[in-house]
Amino acid sequence: MSPVITAVEVLTVPVPFRRSFVIGSGPVGAGNAATEVVFVKLTADDGTVGWGEQRALPTWSYETHTTIAAVIEENLAPLVIGRSPYDIVGFHRAAAAALSPSVSNGFPFARAAVDIALHDLAGKAAGLPVHALLGGRLTDRVPLCSAIGIQPVEQVEAQAVDSQDLHAYKVKISGDPVADEAAIRAVARHSGTKPLWLDANQSYRWSTLRRLLRAVEDVSTLSFVEQPVPSTDWAGLQRIRSAAVLPVAIDEGSFTASDLARTTMLGGIDAVVVKVCKSGGLRQAQQSIAVAQAHGIEVLASGLTDCGIGFAAALHLFSGADLALPAELNGPELLAELYVDGLEFTDGCAVVPDRPGLGIDVDEDRLRATAVHRS
Repeated sequence: MSPVITAVEVLTVPVPFRRSFVIGSGPVGAGNAATEVVFVKLTADDGTVGWGEQRALPTWSYETHTTIAAVIEENLAPLVIGRSPYDIVGFHRAAAAALSPSVSNGFPFARAAVDIALHDLAGKAAGLPVHALLGGRLTDRVPLCSAIGIQPVEQVEAQAVDSQDLHAYKVKISGDPVADEAAIRAVARHSGTKPLWLDANQSYRWSTLRRLLRAVEDVSTLSFVEQPVPSTDWAGLQRIRSAAVLPVAIDEGSFTASDLARTTMLGGIDAVVVKVCKSGGLRQAQQSIAVAQAHGIEVLASGLTDCGIGFAAALHLFSGADLALPAELNGPELLAELYVDGLEFTDGCAVVPDRPGLGIDVDEDRLRATAVHRS
Protein backbone atom coordinates (compact mmCIF):
# COMPACT_ATOMS: atom_id res chain seq x y z
CA MET A 1 0.00 0.00 0.00
CA SER A 2 1.06 3.57 -0.64
CA PRO A 3 2.09 5.55 2.46
CA VAL A 4 -0.22 8.34 3.58
CA ILE A 5 1.01 11.67 4.95
CA THR A 6 0.00 12.17 8.56
CA ALA A 7 1.98 15.22 9.70
CA VAL A 8 3.37 18.48 8.33
CA GLU A 9 5.93 20.50 10.28
CA VAL A 10 7.38 23.90 9.40
CA LEU A 11 10.67 25.26 10.74
CA THR A 12 11.97 28.76 10.02
CA VAL A 13 15.75 28.92 10.39
CA PRO A 14 18.14 31.89 10.09
CA VAL A 15 20.83 30.65 7.70
CA PRO A 16 24.21 32.45 7.80
CA PHE A 17 26.04 33.66 4.70
CA ARG A 18 29.73 33.12 4.10
CA ARG A 19 30.04 36.33 2.08
CA SER A 20 27.82 39.26 1.16
CA PHE A 21 25.73 38.89 -1.98
CA VAL A 22 23.95 41.82 -3.65
CA ILE A 23 21.97 41.72 -6.90
CA GLY A 24 20.40 44.40 -9.07
CA SER A 25 17.13 44.37 -7.13
CA GLY A 26 18.77 44.50 -3.67
CA PRO A 27 20.73 42.50 -1.09
CA VAL A 28 20.35 38.73 -0.77
CA GLY A 29 22.56 38.26 2.28
CA ALA A 30 25.50 39.75 4.16
CA GLY A 31 28.68 38.06 5.28
CA ASN A 32 28.40 36.68 8.84
CA ALA A 33 24.70 37.60 8.87
CA ALA A 34 21.69 35.33 8.41
CA THR A 35 18.46 35.34 6.44
CA GLU A 36 15.45 33.10 7.00
CA VAL A 37 14.80 29.84 5.19
CA VAL A 38 11.60 27.84 5.67
CA PHE A 39 12.02 24.07 6.03
CA VAL A 40 9.15 21.58 5.65
CA LYS A 41 9.04 18.06 7.09
CA LEU A 42 6.39 15.61 5.89
CA THR A 43 5.87 12.39 7.85
CA ALA A 44 3.95 9.37 6.52
CA ASP A 45 2.04 6.74 8.46
CA ASP A 46 4.89 4.25 8.02
CA GLY A 47 7.42 6.69 9.51
CA THR A 48 8.97 7.73 6.20
CA VAL A 49 9.99 11.40 6.14
CA GLY A 50 10.38 13.90 3.30
CA TRP A 51 12.08 17.30 3.49
CA GLY A 52 11.63 20.52 1.52
CA GLU A 53 12.86 24.08 1.86
CA GLN A 54 12.55 27.57 0.44
CA ARG A 55 14.38 30.83 0.99
CA ALA A 56 12.43 34.06 1.27
CA LEU A 57 13.74 36.95 -0.84
CA PRO A 58 11.14 39.73 -1.00
CA THR A 59 13.50 41.97 -3.00
CA TRP A 60 13.20 39.34 -5.76
CA SER A 61 9.58 38.15 -5.37
CA TYR A 62 6.67 38.95 -3.12
CA GLU A 63 6.79 36.04 -0.66
CA THR A 64 8.41 36.50 2.76
CA HIS A 65 9.45 33.84 5.26
CA THR A 66 6.35 34.75 7.28
CA THR A 67 3.97 34.29 4.36
CA ILE A 68 5.68 31.09 3.20
CA ALA A 69 5.33 29.51 6.65
CA ALA A 70 1.75 30.74 7.07
CA VAL A 71 0.62 29.55 3.64
CA ILE A 72 2.11 26.10 4.24
CA GLU A 73 0.60 25.78 7.71
CA GLU A 74 -2.83 27.22 6.96
CA ASN A 75 -3.46 26.44 3.30
CA LEU A 76 -1.18 23.67 2.03
CA ALA A 77 -0.82 21.36 5.04
CA PRO A 78 -4.54 20.46 4.97
CA LEU A 79 -4.12 19.50 1.30
CA VAL A 80 -1.33 16.99 1.96
CA ILE A 81 -2.59 15.41 5.19
CA GLY A 82 -4.14 12.08 4.20
CA ARG A 83 -2.66 12.25 0.71
CA SER A 84 -0.23 9.81 -0.87
CA PRO A 85 3.18 11.38 -1.57
CA TYR A 86 2.87 10.04 -5.12
CA ASP A 87 -0.17 12.24 -5.74
CA ILE A 88 1.88 15.32 -6.56
CA VAL A 89 -0.26 16.40 -9.52
CA GLY A 90 -3.37 16.18 -7.33
CA PHE A 91 -1.69 18.28 -4.66
CA HIS A 92 -0.87 21.03 -7.15
CA ARG A 93 -4.36 21.04 -8.62
CA ALA A 94 -5.80 21.42 -5.13
CA ALA A 95 -3.25 24.11 -4.25
CA ALA A 96 -4.08 26.09 -7.39
CA ALA A 97 -7.76 25.95 -6.47
CA ALA A 98 -7.10 27.05 -2.89
CA LEU A 99 -4.58 29.78 -3.78
CA SER A 100 -5.52 31.42 -7.05
CA PRO A 101 -2.63 31.64 -9.47
CA SER A 102 -4.04 34.92 -10.81
CA VAL A 103 -2.15 35.71 -14.03
CA SER A 104 0.87 33.54 -13.22
CA ASN A 105 1.66 31.43 -10.16
CA GLY A 106 0.04 31.57 -6.71
CA PHE A 107 2.51 31.45 -3.79
CA PRO A 108 5.04 29.38 -5.76
CA PHE A 109 7.77 29.49 -3.08
CA ALA A 110 5.51 27.93 -0.46
CA ARG A 111 4.27 25.34 -2.94
CA ALA A 112 7.83 24.53 -4.04
CA ALA A 113 8.88 23.77 -0.47
CA VAL A 114 6.03 21.26 -0.09
CA ASP A 115 6.58 19.89 -3.60
CA ILE A 116 10.24 19.10 -2.86
CA ALA A 117 9.24 17.35 0.37
CA LEU A 118 6.63 15.29 -1.51
CA HIS A 119 9.23 14.18 -4.04
CA ASP A 120 11.71 13.32 -1.30
CA LEU A 121 9.09 11.26 0.54
CA ALA A 122 7.84 9.58 -2.63
CA GLY A 123 11.36 8.64 -3.67
CA LYS A 124 12.14 7.14 -0.28
CA ALA A 125 8.88 5.20 -0.28
CA ALA A 126 9.57 3.84 -3.76
CA GLY A 127 13.27 3.22 -3.11
CA LEU A 128 14.17 5.52 -6.04
CA PRO A 129 16.14 8.78 -6.36
CA VAL A 130 14.09 11.83 -7.30
CA HIS A 131 15.73 12.04 -10.72
CA ALA A 132 14.24 8.61 -11.51
CA LEU A 133 10.78 9.87 -10.53
CA LEU A 134 11.30 12.78 -12.93
CA GLY A 135 12.16 10.52 -15.85
CA GLY A 136 15.87 9.90 -15.40
CA ARG A 137 19.10 11.83 -15.74
CA LEU A 138 21.41 12.67 -18.63
CA THR A 139 24.45 13.16 -16.43
CA ASP A 140 25.63 12.15 -12.98
CA ARG A 141 27.52 15.45 -12.49
CA VAL A 142 26.20 19.00 -12.89
CA PRO A 143 28.89 21.60 -13.74
CA LEU A 144 28.56 24.71 -11.56
CA CYS A 145 28.82 28.44 -12.19
CA SER A 146 30.24 31.05 -9.80
CA ALA A 147 27.83 33.79 -8.73
CA ILE A 148 29.58 37.15 -8.42
CA GLY A 149 27.50 39.82 -6.73
CA ILE A 150 27.56 43.60 -6.92
CA GLN A 151 30.55 44.75 -4.86
CA PRO A 152 33.74 46.84 -5.14
CA VAL A 153 35.76 45.81 -8.17
CA GLU A 154 38.70 44.54 -6.12
CA GLN A 155 36.33 42.12 -4.35
CA VAL A 156 34.88 41.06 -7.71
CA GLU A 157 38.36 40.25 -8.96
CA ALA A 158 39.28 38.37 -5.77
CA GLN A 159 36.17 36.20 -6.05
CA ALA A 160 36.87 35.52 -9.71
CA VAL A 161 40.31 34.21 -8.72
CA ASP A 162 38.86 32.14 -5.86
CA SER A 163 36.25 30.59 -8.17
CA GLN A 164 38.52 29.39 -10.95
CA ASP A 165 37.68 25.75 -10.28
CA LEU A 166 34.08 26.41 -11.43
CA HIS A 167 33.03 26.27 -15.08
CA ALA A 168 31.43 29.67 -15.73
CA TYR A 169 30.85 33.05 -14.11
CA LYS A 170 27.52 34.76 -13.57
CA VAL A 171 28.21 38.46 -13.02
CA LYS A 172 25.51 40.53 -11.37
CA ILE A 173 25.18 43.99 -12.90
CA SER A 174 23.64 47.00 -11.21
CA GLY A 175 22.34 49.45 -13.79
CA ASP A 176 25.52 51.57 -13.62
CA PRO A 177 27.34 50.96 -16.93
CA VAL A 178 30.69 52.33 -15.70
CA ALA A 179 30.81 50.17 -12.56
CA ASP A 180 29.40 47.17 -14.40
CA GLU A 181 31.98 47.39 -17.17
CA ALA A 182 34.74 47.43 -14.55
CA ALA A 183 33.26 44.33 -12.86
CA ILE A 184 32.90 42.45 -16.16
CA ARG A 185 36.48 43.21 -17.15
CA ALA A 186 37.74 42.22 -13.68
CA VAL A 187 36.17 38.79 -14.10
CA ALA A 188 37.26 38.46 -17.73
CA ARG A 189 40.90 38.95 -16.72
CA HIS A 190 40.75 35.61 -14.90
CA SER A 191 38.01 33.62 -16.65
CA GLY A 192 39.96 32.52 -19.71
CA THR A 193 37.64 30.82 -22.16
CA LYS A 194 34.90 30.16 -19.59
CA PRO A 195 31.54 31.77 -20.40
CA LEU A 196 30.38 34.95 -18.66
CA TRP A 197 26.67 35.31 -17.99
CA LEU A 198 25.39 38.80 -17.11
CA ASP A 199 22.38 39.20 -14.81
CA ALA A 200 20.79 42.62 -14.33
CA ASN A 201 17.82 41.54 -12.15
CA GLN A 202 15.67 44.21 -13.86
CA SER A 203 18.11 47.05 -13.07
CA TYR A 204 18.58 48.47 -16.59
CA ARG A 205 16.63 50.38 -19.20
CA TRP A 206 17.36 49.76 -22.87
CA SER A 207 19.13 53.06 -23.56
CA THR A 208 21.59 52.50 -20.70
CA LEU A 209 22.10 48.81 -21.35
CA ARG A 210 23.08 49.59 -24.92
CA ARG A 211 25.96 51.70 -23.61
CA LEU A 212 27.21 48.85 -21.43
CA LEU A 213 27.00 46.18 -24.12
CA ARG A 214 28.82 48.37 -26.62
CA ALA A 215 31.55 49.06 -24.06
CA VAL A 216 32.19 45.33 -23.45
CA GLU A 217 31.58 43.97 -26.95
CA ASP A 218 35.26 42.99 -27.18
CA VAL A 219 34.78 40.47 -24.30
CA SER A 220 34.33 37.40 -26.49
CA THR A 221 33.12 35.05 -23.74
CA LEU A 222 29.91 36.97 -22.94
CA SER A 223 27.07 34.49 -23.43
CA PHE A 224 23.75 35.93 -22.22
CA VAL A 225 22.28 39.00 -20.57
CA GLU A 226 19.56 37.96 -18.12
CA GLN A 227 16.42 39.97 -17.26
CA PRO A 228 17.98 43.30 -18.25
CA VAL A 229 14.76 45.32 -17.91
CA PRO A 230 11.75 45.18 -15.55
CA SER A 231 9.72 41.99 -15.82
CA THR A 232 6.75 43.84 -17.30
CA ASP A 233 8.78 45.59 -20.03
CA TRP A 234 8.08 43.23 -22.91
CA ALA A 235 8.84 45.91 -25.49
CA GLY A 236 12.23 46.52 -23.90
CA LEU A 237 13.11 42.84 -24.20
CA GLN A 238 12.11 42.89 -27.86
CA ARG A 239 14.28 45.96 -28.54
CA ILE A 240 17.28 44.39 -26.86
CA ARG A 241 16.89 41.10 -28.70
CA SER A 242 16.31 42.80 -32.06
CA ALA A 243 19.61 44.64 -31.64
CA ALA A 244 21.32 41.21 -31.68
CA VAL A 245 24.08 42.43 -29.37
CA LEU A 246 23.89 39.53 -26.90
CA PRO A 247 21.36 36.70 -26.46
CA VAL A 248 18.63 37.66 -23.99
CA ALA A 249 17.40 35.45 -21.13
CA ILE A 250 14.24 35.96 -19.09
CA ASP A 251 13.95 35.17 -15.38
CA GLU A 252 11.68 37.31 -13.20
CA GLY A 253 9.38 37.80 -16.21
CA SER A 254 8.64 34.06 -16.56
CA PHE A 255 7.51 31.99 -13.58
CA THR A 256 5.45 29.30 -15.31
CA ALA A 257 5.28 27.33 -18.53
CA SER A 258 2.33 29.53 -19.54
CA ASP A 259 4.39 32.67 -18.93
CA LEU A 260 7.14 31.27 -21.11
CA ALA A 261 4.77 30.25 -23.91
CA ARG A 262 3.37 33.79 -23.97
CA THR A 263 6.85 35.32 -24.03
CA THR A 264 8.01 33.14 -26.91
CA MET A 265 5.00 34.29 -28.93
CA LEU A 266 6.14 37.88 -28.37
CA GLY A 267 9.60 37.02 -29.65
CA GLY A 268 11.57 38.77 -26.92
CA ILE A 269 13.97 36.09 -25.66
CA ASP A 270 16.61 33.55 -26.59
CA ALA A 271 16.76 31.69 -23.25
CA VAL A 272 14.84 31.13 -20.03
CA VAL A 273 16.20 30.82 -16.51
CA VAL A 274 14.47 27.95 -14.70
CA LYS A 275 14.21 27.94 -10.90
CA VAL A 276 12.36 25.37 -8.80
CA CYS A 277 11.13 28.09 -6.43
CA LYS A 278 9.43 30.35 -8.97
CA SER A 279 7.98 27.37 -10.84
CA GLY A 280 6.28 26.16 -7.67
CA GLY A 281 7.95 22.75 -7.77
CA LEU A 282 9.93 20.20 -9.75
CA ARG A 283 7.24 19.01 -12.16
CA GLN A 284 6.23 22.59 -12.98
CA ALA A 285 9.88 23.43 -13.65
CA GLN A 286 9.99 20.46 -16.03
CA GLN A 287 7.00 21.93 -17.86
CA SER A 288 8.90 25.19 -18.44
CA ILE A 289 11.87 23.20 -19.74
CA ALA A 290 9.58 21.31 -22.14
CA VAL A 291 8.02 24.53 -23.45
CA ALA A 292 11.49 26.02 -23.93
CA GLN A 293 12.67 22.99 -25.90
CA ALA A 294 9.55 22.99 -28.06
CA HIS A 295 10.15 26.65 -29.01
CA GLY A 296 13.90 26.48 -29.51
CA ILE A 297 14.55 28.50 -26.34
CA GLU A 298 17.73 27.63 -24.45
CA VAL A 299 17.56 26.63 -20.77
CA LEU A 300 19.67 28.15 -18.00
CA ALA A 301 19.64 26.60 -14.53
CA SER A 302 19.52 28.69 -11.37
CA GLY A 303 18.34 28.72 -7.78
CA LEU A 304 17.84 31.26 -5.02
CA THR A 305 20.90 30.62 -2.83
CA ASP A 306 19.41 27.33 -1.66
CA CYS A 307 20.54 25.30 1.33
CA GLY A 308 21.34 21.63 0.86
CA ILE A 309 17.75 20.41 0.44
CA GLY A 310 16.85 22.87 -2.31
CA PHE A 311 20.27 22.44 -3.89
CA ALA A 312 19.86 18.66 -4.06
CA ALA A 313 16.38 19.02 -5.56
CA ALA A 314 17.79 21.28 -8.28
CA LEU A 315 20.53 18.74 -9.05
CA HIS A 316 17.92 16.02 -9.60
CA LEU A 317 15.92 18.31 -11.90
CA PHE A 318 18.77 19.74 -13.97
CA SER A 319 20.59 16.43 -14.35
CA GLY A 320 17.82 15.54 -16.80
CA ALA A 321 17.93 18.80 -18.78
CA ASP A 322 20.04 19.98 -21.71
CA LEU A 323 21.53 23.16 -20.22
CA ALA A 324 23.08 25.97 -22.22
CA LEU A 325 25.60 26.86 -19.47
CA PRO A 326 26.85 25.45 -16.16
CA ALA A 327 24.20 25.73 -13.45
CA GLU A 328 24.17 28.80 -11.22
CA LEU A 329 23.29 27.00 -7.98
CA ASN A 330 25.21 29.17 -5.57
CA GLY A 331 24.22 27.93 -2.11
CA PRO A 332 27.45 25.97 -1.50
CA GLU A 333 29.50 28.97 -2.65
CA LEU A 334 27.74 31.65 -0.62
CA LEU A 335 26.27 30.00 2.48
CA ALA A 336 28.09 29.10 5.69
CA GLU A 337 25.62 26.27 6.45
CA LEU A 338 23.78 23.81 4.18
CA TYR A 339 22.23 21.64 6.96
CA VAL A 340 22.71 18.38 5.09
CA ASP A 341 25.26 15.62 4.67
CA GLY A 342 25.78 13.57 1.54
CA LEU A 343 26.50 16.22 -1.10
CA GLU A 344 29.62 15.56 -3.17
CA PHE A 345 31.66 17.97 -5.30
CA THR A 346 34.46 17.22 -7.72
CA ASP A 347 36.25 19.25 -10.41
CA GLY A 348 33.82 22.15 -10.13
CA CYS A 349 30.80 19.87 -10.46
CA ALA A 350 28.12 18.65 -8.06
CA VAL A 351 27.53 14.91 -8.05
CA VAL A 352 23.84 14.04 -8.50
CA PRO A 353 22.72 12.00 -5.47
CA ASP A 354 21.64 8.46 -6.32
CA ARG A 355 20.13 7.26 -3.04
CA PRO A 356 16.33 7.14 -2.56
CA GLY A 357 14.55 10.48 -2.40
CA LEU A 358 16.80 13.52 -2.52
CA GLY A 359 19.67 11.25 -1.49
CA ILE A 360 20.92 13.44 1.37
CA ASP A 361 20.78 13.34 5.17
CA VAL A 362 19.19 16.38 6.80
CA ASP A 363 20.77 17.67 10.02
CA GLU A 364 17.44 17.86 11.82
CA ASP A 365 19.00 18.41 15.25
CA ARG A 366 20.80 21.53 14.04
CA LEU A 367 17.70 22.84 12.29
CA ARG A 368 15.66 22.46 15.47
CA ALA A 369 18.38 24.00 17.61
CA THR A 370 18.50 27.16 15.48
CA ALA A 371 14.84 27.48 14.41
CA VAL A 372 13.07 30.73 15.30
CA HIS A 373 9.63 29.33 14.38
CA ARG A 374 8.14 25.83 14.57
CA SER A 375 4.63 24.79 13.67
